[in-house]
Amino acid sequence: MSLVRAGDAFAPAPQYRSYLYATLVLIVVIFVLPWLLPTIAFAPNAGVLIGVPTLAIILFVLFWIPLYYRSITYRLTATEITWQRGVWFRQTGIVPYNRITNVDIAQGPLMRFFSFSALHIQTAGYSGQARAEIVLAGIEDAGALQERIMGFVRREEPVAVEGEPEAGDAVLRELRAIRRLLEER
Repeated sequence: MSLVRAGDAFAPAPQYRSYLYATLVLIVVIFVLPWLLPTIAFAPNAGVLIGVPTLAIILFVLFWIPLYYRSITYRLTATEITWQRGVWFRQTGIVPYNRITNVDIAQGPLMRFFSFSALHIQTAGYSGQARAEIVLAGIEDAGALQERIMGFVRREEPVAVEGEPEAGDAVLRELRAIRRLLEER
């Protein structure tokens, strides 16, 4: 992936689609075939009743993968990251840079094989939890994108210090007044 410019939409790397297909193959080989083949061999009637719907589900997922891949869009703007995905049920999200606390890179063995990573972006509201607020999957040059996002984050004022400076000053004056009262006792 070349350098992502602010405002430009970008999609996951093309090998992300291959990764989704490979994941489907692994699921079928590891979780479906071990019980489906003996069922077909030892109970042919039950095997047909179970095998046909299972095959239909697998074919449906094969049809769904390219549609899902084409539906994924990420965008970095001057103030936020936006994302969209979903074939039938559209999901969209916006994460302002001033709420981002962590941008982590994740890469499992299959992702490493296909030469891409995922960026897990955590925000102030989710940083204490194990899950990320947003996951940018299928990123070829994750380190460069991580640095690009962190460059935007460093330019933004964190949420924790936002607000009216006068309000912070008023709270500080009140705390000092309380301290003086306590010291006079």
